[in-house]
Parts: sequence; structure tokens; C-alpha cells
Amino acid sequence: MSEEKSSQQKGFVQTVTGLVAPGDLGKTLSHEHLLLDIFPPDQEREPERKITLGNLGETRRLWGKNPLNARLDSEEDAIAELACFKEAGGGTVVEVTSIGLKRDPEGLARISRATGVHVVMGCSYYVHNYQPEEVKSLSEEEIIASIIGEIREGVGETGIHAGIIGEVGLFWPVHECEDKVLQASAVAQIETGAPLMVHPGRYPEAPMRAIEVVKEAGGDTTRTIMAHIDRTLFDRDDMFALADTGCILEFDLFGHESSFYYPAPIDMPNDALRIDHIQALIAAGYGGQLLVSHDICHKHRLIRYGGDGYAHLLNNVAPIMARKGMSEQEINALFIDNPARILAFA
Repeated sequence: MSEEKSSQQKGFVQTVTGLVAPGDLGKTLSHEHLLLDIFPPDQEREPERKITLGNLGETRRLWGKNPLNARLDSEEDAIAELACFKEAGGGTVVEVTSIGLKRDPEGLARISRATGVHVVMGCSYYVHNYQPEEVKSLSEEEIIASIIGEIREGVGETGIHAGIIGEVGLFWPVHECEDKVLQASAVAQIETGAPLMVHPGRYPEAPMRAIEVVKEAGGDTTRTIMAHIDRTLFDRDDMFALADTGCILEFDLFGHESSFYYPAPIDMPNDALRIDHIQALIAAGYGGQLLVSHDICHKHRLIRYGGDGYAHLLNNVAPIMARKGMSEQEINALFIDNPARILAFA
């Protein structure tokens, strides 16, 4: 059954409602969350506070402090928000909530059917403090088998298949459990033909180290997506060096317009500077290795709670890309051509 399913998946994109031809994805957001709880399990929980106009500014600045803001648990909200994305011309969302973030395969399938938006679901594990306790005792071979099972057979008894491995979470320095999971994920990538997505630690050396681990495990760097470039690399020479490995560079924090980034002492770029980085990478010949998204994982990013929502890139950023000199072909590569190629099973 597994080999038969693997043969069926080849050349197609695996969504939560079935296989889809790459050309039918339409405009794609490559890194989002629809249902999750990202509040750190080892962080002291402050009282949940309803998001209001009176505290929206503080919520935007300190977005991870309020446990309520760190939880997306409403299918009704997700359906309404994705409807705006579809109205803007969107077709597909890559939902990379991995194990440890309260992934909900059946909820994702219901959202996809209700909206007509394709949803590609992630698998594997997030950073070590979110991982289930049993991951410590699992062998690499057991993790490989579980990832392959979710891709070929589906998650548990749901029959809902993962279509991407990740986001595989890494801290800095990398925890030994995270290394084990990344190595297993790279092996599962080759076994299944699925794309692989890495959430690197917040340190400039983290992406390159992760790519070396993937290579050493026998993974395919050209089908490995390095997420969160816009909060990890700030020197373009570092971006070029990473792109030289053949991996995919994902600028997935569009909509974060504040330079303040409370989890780490860095200066976040705004959307205009993200576009400048993308243009520089395209000019250097790396246009086929770029993806864009928002990484919406908190309520305040949704339209209902005062944010720009999943349609921000299509409604607000794409016109700025054009104004700054990007061609229609270059813009379509970010939203259509690159995702279709990368998400299709090898």
C-alpha cells in the first residue's frame, strides 16, 4: 500500500483533501498556520486577555505574551479569513503546523472543503520544548517510519495525508532531539519525495548548519526550504551563500512591519526591505529558489483582530513589488511557479 501510494503521489501535490496537479494550485502561500497553539509549554502562563482596541498595540509588540493570542483554535475564523485570501485570487495555503503545536488534520480538511482553498499539511516535529516527551526515547528509524506513514498512509486513523515534512523546528544552539528529528526528516524526504521545511534557530549560522545536517543525512538540499530568512539572515552575502547550496529561501514574515522583535535582539526588516532582498537575489540568479508568506500564527495577524490577514501579500505587497520594478513573471514565480515545482513530490 505504501509503495502504491508513493507512486500515486509522484509529480502531484498532496493536500488534506487529496492529490492536486501542481498547475492547479494557483497563487500559494508557502508558510502559514490555520489551527495551532504556539504558546511555549515551559513558559509561565499569564492570564488570558481578550484582544481589544485598548491593548492591540501592546499585543502587536509583545505578541507571544498573551496565551489567547498564541492560539488559533477557531475553524470559523479560519474559514472567514481564507475566504478573503480566495477573493484576492489565492488558491493554496501550506499549513506547516508540525507535531507539538496541536496540529488538527481533520479541522484542516473541514476548512479546505468549506473554502475551496487547497491546504498542504505538515508533519515531523517542532522545537524540542514543544515535542512530546516520547521523542527523547524514539530512535531515528522510528521517527523516519512515523513521518513516512503520515505521508503515505495518513495521520492516525484520519486517512488525511501530510504533503510536506516540517516545519522541523530548531533552536540555537541545536538540541540533540532536534538534530535527531532533522536527520530523520531528511531521510524521510528522500524516501517519499516530499519537500522538507526547516525552522532554523535565531542565529546567522543556523541555516547553513541545518543544510549541512540535511546533506550529511542524504537529503536533497534543492527540495529543502529554509524558513524565516527575514529574521535570521541580514547580510546579503550570507543569503547568497545559503542560496549557493541550492536550498529554497523563504521570506515568510511579510506583514511584520515593526523593527522590534521581542524573542531576540535583532532589527526586523519591513516589507519594503524584504522586497529589496528578494530583488537582489533575483538579480543574482536565485529567482527560482524563493518563496514568500506571512507565517500567521497569532490572532492579532488576522483581519478579525486588527491584522492584515492571509490576503496581505496579494492585496498589498504584490502591487509594491510591481512598483519597485519586479516584472509580472518574477512576481508569479514567487506565488505560482516556485511553489508548484517545490511542492510536487519528486
